[in-house]
Amino acid sequence: MTQTSSTLTTDETVTPDPDVHRAERRKLLMLAGIMAGGITLSLMTGTFAVVGFCLAIAAVVMVHEAAHFAAAKWSGMKATEFFFGFGPRLWSIRKGETEYGIKAIPFGGYVKIIGMSNLERNIAPEDEPRTYRQASYPKRMLVALAGVATHFVMAFVLLVVLLTAVGVPNYEKPSLTIGNLSRLDTGASPAVEAGFKVGDRIVSVDGQTVSQWADVPPIIRVSPNRPVDFVVMRDGAPLTLTATPIALEGEGGTSRGFIGVGPKPTIETMGPIAASGRAVDDIWHLSTGSLKALGSFFSPSSLRDYAGQLTNANNKDAAAAGGGDERFVSVVGVARIAGQAAESGIFNVVYLLVLLNIFIGIFNLVPLLPLDGGHVAIGTYERLRSRLKEGKRYHADVGKMMPVAVAVIVILVLIGVTSVYLDIVRPVANPFQ
Repeated sequence: MTQTSSTLTTDETVTPDPDVHRAERRKLLMLAGIMAGGITLSLMTGTFAVVGFCLAIAAVVMVHEAAHFAAAKWSGMKATEFFFGFGPRLWSIRKGETEYGIKAIPFGGYVKIIGMSNLERNIAPEDEPRTYRQASYPKRMLVALAGVATHFVMAFVLLVVLLTAVGVPNYEKPSLTIGNLSRLDTGASPAVEAGFKVGDRIVSVDGQTVSQWADVPPIIRVSPNRPVDFVVMRDGAPLTLTATPIALEGEGGTSRGFIGVGPKPTIETMGPIAASGRAVDDIWHLSTGSLKALGSFFSPSSLRDYAGQLTNANNKDAAAAGGGDERFVSVVGVARIAGQAAESGIFNVVYLLVLLNIFIGIFNLVPLLPLDGGHVAIGTYERLRSRLKEGKRYHADVGKMMPVAVAVIVILVLIGVTSVYLDIVRPVANPFQ
């Protein structure tokens, strides 16, 4: 609230409590120490890529919340809190009418905008005009959709940078560099047993110099059960590896050789205009795909399959099959996939961030509280009811919707907990192999 006087008397002056400030500084220093220790440990253990990816996800979430915050401020609404994390407060500072800070559980963040519904009763009369519920329909939609929009903007920017600076894999023009190692359903892989590694560049096969990947498979196919020498370049030096292709049944009852090596595609970059067009097209297809996958997961048959995954999670045969089943992936699974992406190159790391941004954006559009789509649905419903009442402002009774909101929260928690369990006992297969 604005002071009506330009000066303050001694009695009106608020003296900060030095003990409170010291406690806040200790908490902040402790948090900084924990973060520094975590980063140092990740560097020592080789898990920095995973930690870095998790930090990137945290940044994505905070950009989402910052968009809500900025839209609320621009619309004249009063935002009283802007925090990273949930749970107990570790550190905070007040600037103007907003308290900024960090909380103990680093999974997400939130912005508190006063008067998000008619359930908030303890709002000062002078603040009521600045509540979310009293704002115009366009302003409420701007605030509700600002966070979702940031995910698609970030996905677009990441894709354009990826296509122009890093390049896109062209699988129709594979290089002679090994991009992946595979196994048969039995677990056998002559390439792995022979000591091949991703990144090896094939120079010759069975004494024949090769100039393109198309030269390699024919030699392997005609050599079942016979040792074949491969000369590869590794770390700038030639290395000879010997693999014995496994005989697999081919066309017409003939046998063909298999060792389990796949090529790394050539990388091609684009100009900014072409990259922008490609990014828009990719976002559209990835968005429709995410929407279909989300709807498919909640179908009765998929829910039965998911229940089967949970009940058979400790079944060794089922676990060996890996993550062929469709399901949500928890923070544990995402961290594991991020590590696998880091091993396969920067392209997959950035593309994984693109996929997560698009999925989070689509998921937040689901028209149920407490998701952003729920606020959009309520605001649109109120708008339509107000028009039917000849312009008289209508406010939906959010209290009647709370059982649904609670059910949604319970479902999300159940999915989160069960996904963590599955990602520990039955992790998804490496998508980059």
